[in-house]
Amino acid sequence: MNRVIITCANGTGRGRAAVDWATREASLRGLPLEVVSGSPPGDLSAAAMLVLGLSAAEDDTAGPAQLALVAPPACPVVLVPDDLTALTVPVRRPSHVTLGVNARHPLEQAVDFAFDAARVRDVRLHAVHAWELPSCTAELPFAVPEEDRATWEDHEVQLLADTLRPWRVKYPGVPVLEDILLLSPTEALAHHAEGAALMVVGRGAGMGPDALQALLREAGCPVAIVP
Repeated sequence: MNRVIITCANGTGRGRAAVDWATREASLRGLPLEVVSGSPPGDLSAAAMLVLGLSAAEDDTAGPAQLALVAPPACPVVLVPDDLTALTVPVRRPSHVTLGVNARHPLEQAVDFAFDAARVRDVRLHAVHAWELPSCTAELPFAVPEEDRATWEDHEVQLLADTLRPWRVKYPGVPVLEDILLLSPTEALAHHAEGAALMVVGRGAGMGPDALQALLREAGCPVAIVP
């Protein structure tokens, strides 16, 4: 089956941003581009991805973000901030693709999509795993001992390394930076958004429309939601 990138043009800033991004993506991947007016088509069985504009200046939780997370199609949905259209002067080439991954419950399609996105762009993959201290630490009368924290952190590092190992083998040409952060997933991703060509998260990764909207405001780069 032929694969196609589908995007929606509605004459607004967010529509133009989505079409511009989808055009570049189709060129990178050597795929045809289909631009539709208004809402996405009902049949997306041939879509490699659906590219939608998302405005950080208005409440879109009932629009593209809701579609991507609550009633999503079976293909990745890329949400493109409307302010990308303001980039009318040359900017520094993006240095990486950021992947938000839960090393305990990785969503394999999202990991694969992120590695492939880094491959076609010839950039590094920055894999970010957010973690939290064990619940038992809330009962401690004093701060968490440094030795305990170091042990837990080492365990998280190993979990992430084990999770990514099969894709390092599948995509040997993609350099990978593995990162663990003691933050919420949204905070961890926003912390490393600067310079990203694309941010990738898995659908069902605990991020609702409101969190996604907040992430887009912080990230300033397209965010892909992968089923």
